[in-house]
Amino acid sequence: MDQPLRDDESVTPSGTPTALPDPDPSAEASGDAPPVSATGHGRDWLEPVSRRPLPVALVAAAVVAVLAVRIGLRPELAAFCYLGVVGAVLAFIDAALHRLPDPLTLPSYPIGAALLGIAVPFTDDGGTRYLHALAGLGALLLLFVVQWVITADAIGLGDVKLSGVLGLYLGWLGSSAWVMGVFAMFVLGGVYAVGLLVTRRATRKSAIPFGPFMLAGALAAVVSYGGQY
Repeated sequence: MDQPLRDDESVTPSGTPTALPDPDPSAEASGDAPPVSATGHGRDWLEPVSRRPLPVALVAAAVVAVLAVRIGLRPELAAFCYLGVVGAVLAFIDAALHRLPDPLTLPSYPIGAALLGIAVPFTDDGGTRYLHALAGLGALLLLFVVQWVITADAIGLGDVKLSGVLGLYLGWLGSSAWVMGVFAMFVLGGVYAVGLLVTRRATRKSAIPFGPFMLAGALAAVVSYGGQY
C-alpha cells in the first residue's frame, strides 16, 4: 500500500520517498523567502513605518526639535539630527519586529563619522572631540560584543551593530555623557522588563526589544550634555 508523503518528502523516479533538501539559507536574505510574521524575520522591515507614518514622523520631528533646542546652531547639529530621525525609525521597527535592520544601522557609521568630521574644523577642540567619538564608538561596541558573546540569548546582534553608532555620538559629547548614556540604556530597559514581569505580561524568557531603550538612553545623555560646551 502506498504511504502518504510527509511535507518534507518528494518522490524519486523509482517511486521511493526521499527527504526534500533544506531550503537555501540565503533565500531569506535575498528576499525570496516568504515573510515570517511570528518573529519578524523575512518581513518588510519598513512595514511598521509605512503602516503608521504619522506617529513616526511626529516622534522624529519632536526628537529633532529637542536636539535643535538643546544643541543649538552648532556645526554638529546636522549629525545629531540625522541620528534623531534614524533613531525614531529604528525604535518603531524594533518595537514591532524585534529587528534593527542593517540598511539603517550600518550606513549610520560612515554617515555619522562624516557629519561629525565636517564639524571638526568649526568646533572648539573639534579634533579632540572627534578622537573621543571614535573611542566611544569602539568602547561601546566592544562592551556589547562581549555581552553578545557571553549571553547571546539576552542581546541581539542588531543591538551590537547599533551600539557603535550611539557610542560615536556619546563619545563626541565626552566621557560623562558616554557613561550616562550607557547607564540610562540599561536602567530604562531593566525598569521596563521588571514592569512586564510584575504585571505578568512577560516571563523571564520573553524577548524584549532593547533598541528603543538604547536610543532613549542616548537621547537622555545628549539632552543632558549637548549644550554644555
